[in-house]
Amino acid sequence: MPEPQDRQSTERAEGHAAQQPRAPVDWRELVRDFVKPGRAQVIFAAILLVCGLGVVMQVRSQASETDYSTLRRADLVQMLDDLTAESRRLEAEIADLEETQRQLRSGVDSERIAREEAQRRLDVLAILGGTAPAQGPGVRITIDDPQRKVTAELLLNTIEELRDAGAEVIAINGTIRVVASTWFGTGQGGGLLAGGHPVGRPITIDVIGDPHALSEATRFSGGLVSEVQGSRIGGTVQVASLDVVTITATVTPPANRFAKPA
Repeated sequence: MPEPQDRQSTERAEGHAAQQPRAPVDWRELVRDFVKPGRAQVIFAAILLVCGLGVVMQVRSQASETDYSTLRRADLVQMLDDLTAESRRLEAEIADLEETQRQLRSGVDSERIAREEAQRRLDVLAILGGTAPAQGPGVRITIDDPQRKVTAELLLNTIEELRDAGAEVIAINGTIRVVASTWFGTGQGGGLLAGGHPVGRPITIDVIGDPHALSEATRFSGGLVSEVQGSRIGGTVQVASLDVVTITATVTPPANRFAKPA
């Protein structure tokens, strides 16, 4: 029969054998993976960055202080509907990105999936940037301004209201693509300018987006319809909902003078 001291030594030895030390972390391998990530990781990180920037810009553009106490109940309901639709769109986009992430992590045909997702994002950015034609449901707004009293400020406010209502692509008079850098002003003869291009009358605005939301964005109190058809301007506004709006006007982005990829 073993002595108590020998039994304790045996138990300690068995305990040490049961608790095998973990393999040391190879920090050099972790650093190498961080410094030189795989192609799929780089593409997915770029996709997430673009989506994050888009969400931040969307939130910031709608973060300005507004006195909602002066709005009618119908206007508030319309604003809530617009926000709900935008929330659902973002949730769907998040779900798509999560599914793409799952497929990339699975390792099954990840290179093809990464290329397809990158191309899809490039197509979306080309439309948003105005460098590619686009088509989809939307509205056509026709502004008849016989006394030429529609101002650049009113036109800019109209564009902003349409964007808040979910407008994805906008063109004026079929030839002027409205993008983030498009400015509105008055020329030497008093005529309207959009991005440096003269805006003839009548003014036609083609918009791609939810037809109902876009149409309502022109009709709230103090909006485009009430302003143009009021006594101060004395014009008319027609808003037609269309199943397909085709916008072929594009812009050529100017070359950067100072900025370059980091």
